[in-house]
Amino acid sequence: MASATATLIPLEAVDPAMIEEVLDRAFGPDRHARTAYRIREGMDWLPGLSLAALDEHDMLVATIQCWPIGLQTKQGQVPLVMVGPVAVVPERQGEGFGVGLMSAMIAEDARLASSGGPALPQVLIGDAEYYGRWGFSAAMTGGWRCPGPYEPRRLLARGHGLAAMPAEGMLGPWEG
Repeated sequence: MASATATLIPLEAVDPAMIEEVLDRAFGPDRHARTAYRIREGMDWLPGLSLAALDEHDMLVATIQCWPIGLQTKQGQVPLVMVGPVAVVPERQGEGFGVGLMSAMIAEDARLASSGGPALPQVLIGDAEYYGRWGFSAAMTGGWRCPGPYEPRRLLARGHGLAAMPAEGMLGPWEG
């Protein structure tokens, strides 16, 4: 993997139409049918943890979005942050933009938590072989369910308080 030169900026500084173009190019126009979209339906992404990567020519080449979601349990909902999509335009995939965005998001999450902000567990649907480098695993998510098709081995979580999370529940939009 080549190491890309990137400038990271807040996603809120990017025209929403450009974000949608990157997402369509990375995942296809049918991406809205994915289960992850159902989990975060109606939510706005979290500005502090959602970032964009500009290449050496200041072209938008990648984005990461994080969302407020909840694990709905019999005792009520428990807050989580859903990570993703991590989108990189096809011609720039494999150059390190996704790794850079993930690392920057996790560093910002740690910075926010150390300054008194909430330290919420993070969840995503993805490959453990890739996301495991940041501590994501399916070890604690076996009893969690999603509102649509998914492979349980790809439902990954990491973060503070994960061991204290309920063993069972349904992921969905935060109802706060």
